[in-house]
This record gives sequence, C-alpha cells and structure tokens, in this order.
Amino acid sequence: QVQPVESGGGLVQAGGSLRVSCAASGRTFSQYTMGWFRQAPGKEREFVAAIHWTRGVTHYADSVKGRFTISRDDAKNTVNLQMKSLKPEDTAVYYCAARLMGPLYSYNYDYWGQGTQVTVSS
Repeated sequence: QVQPVESGGGLVQAGGSLRVSCAASGRTFSQYTMGWFRQAPGKEREFVAAIHWTRGVTHYADSVKGRFTISRDDAKNTVNLQMKSLKPEDTAVYYCAARLMGPLYSYNYDYWGQGTQVTVSS
C-alpha cells in the first residue's frame, strides 16, 4: 500500500513552467503505475499523464502532450510532473494516484493524494 502526497503547486503566468511532485510511502513503490489527474472547478476529474511501473513507459492526455512530462525516481519514491507552456485552462487541482502493477491505459487507480492547486493566470 502507498499513500501519495502532492506538493509543488502554485500560481504561474500563462506560458510559464511549474513542477508538481508526488511522494509516496511504501516499500514497493517501484511496482506501482503512477498517474496524474486534474479537476477544474465545475468539471469532472480528467486524466493527465501516467508512467508504467516497468520500463517507465508513459502516456499523456492529448491536451498536455508535448507540454507536460511525467517522470519517476523509484529510489526516492517520487513521481514528478513537469509542466511548461502552461495555459489558463490548465488551472485545476492536480492529483497523484497509484495502482499496484496497474496497466498504463487504465484510469482506475487505488490510491489517491489530496491534491495540489495549480493556477495559471492569463
């Protein structure tokens, strides 16, 4: 079992960059597929990016492809989401999620963090 905890959110101007991080407790972090989701006010939560537990294969939503990069450091039990060329529509609460040996293209995760706010001003 892991418990994700997000950090690094904040306020940034459009066109800027920001990195959000997720630290997850647990001795088997390397066996978890990790994902990032976001939820904007009045909207449903949506998938952003995921990184598979083997070989670090990644998957992105079309809306962030080419702008966001997900990475993981299994030695530090962390997963990062580097965001660049941010747009006002990227404003949302960003959530980190984990699934033990989860498939890359599934959006069903077992463990969720509390979220971190990212606000992009125009």
